[in-house]
Amino acid sequence: MRLLSISLALVFSFGTALSLFAADKQQPVRMGCGAMTFDTVPGWGLRPDGSSAIGSTHGSVVIDKAGNIYTSAKEGVFVFSPDGKVIHSYLGKDYSNIHDMEIRDEEGGEFIYGARNNDAEGIKFSTSTGDIVLRLKLPEEAGLGKIKFNPTAITVADNGDIFLSNGYASNHIFKYDKNGKYLMHFGEKGNGMKQFNTAHGMTLDKRYEPNRLLICDRNHQPKGRLLHYTLDGEFIEEVITGLGMPTSVAIQGDFVSVPDLHGRLVILDKNNTIIAVLGNNPDPAKGRSFKVPQAQWVEGVFSGTHGSYWDAEGNLYVQDWNIDGRIMKLVRVKPESEAPATK
Repeated sequence: MRLLSISLALVFSFGTALSLFAADKQQPVRMGCGAMTFDTVPGWGLRPDGSSAIGSTHGSVVIDKAGNIYTSAKEGVFVFSPDGKVIHSYLGKDYSNIHDMEIRDEEGGEFIYGARNNDAEGIKFSTSTGDIVLRLKLPEEAGLGKIKFNPTAITVADNGDIFLSNGYASNHIFKYDKNGKYLMHFGEKGNGMKQFNTAHGMTLDKRYEPNRLLICDRNHQPKGRLLHYTLDGEFIEEVITGLGMPTSVAIQGDFVSVPDLHGRLVILDKNNTIIAVLGNNPDPAKGRSFKVPQAQWVEGVFSGTHGSYWDAEGNLYVQDWNIDGRIMKLVRVKPESEAPATK
């Protein structure tokens, strides 16, 4: 009996040691600099057994008014609480393969707009019911014939006009009114100053008045870049170049987060200057790689960084393009000047 007790004690001690060792390996990792310094949250978004909760990812992240986090995966859209638990999901053929999302508070509630690259459409659905209230197909009125339609990005103007980028095909950007009526299109595939070599990501840039479209020209040569266009499809300027493969853009105040498929996320200030680089992956075989299994994930190191979004406190949620499905929470470390005074 005593031998059994000793054996159990040894097993318990060994198990405890392994748990402590594992916990020690998964300490938060600090990254960034200055006002854009962040700590990772190890294990955020994983199941209790430590496995990914969402499966293969090639999508986006948005956050609703209540602070819940929506991320799109191959199987559909998963909704997380701020502490990383799945609280809801929209799965199945109507919600699969959403490459990019935007969320808007409108009359009738909050709605998610999605660009479905493999399903050749844009959609709009209610976050409360999941009801799809609008589908956007390749408009015949555009007069482009039966071209390939693989939408990669979607954004919405204040008046409800919708912009949908055909980034994995013709690189036209289509403009519809709030009811889905085709209005116009602009852009073309190429490597010139006013062309797109994969118009991959897009958002409404409210840092400027009138608002502009901020577009990721992911595969522009020799380097990826961001562009500004008017809401009428007129070229304004090349915002920044010298990037890797910028996949999407999310804006909060003066700051822009730009996931880079090479395995990093850059943050721009109001002058569109890079002020911080997060999660940089020094391994060229694992940056821009989809096939990095969960067993090879490294805390604080990204791989195919694809989507991001800011919450109300300035924290960031980042999704990797990943075979097992990876979403991460980065908690902003407030500068001492912003920290509450202590007595």
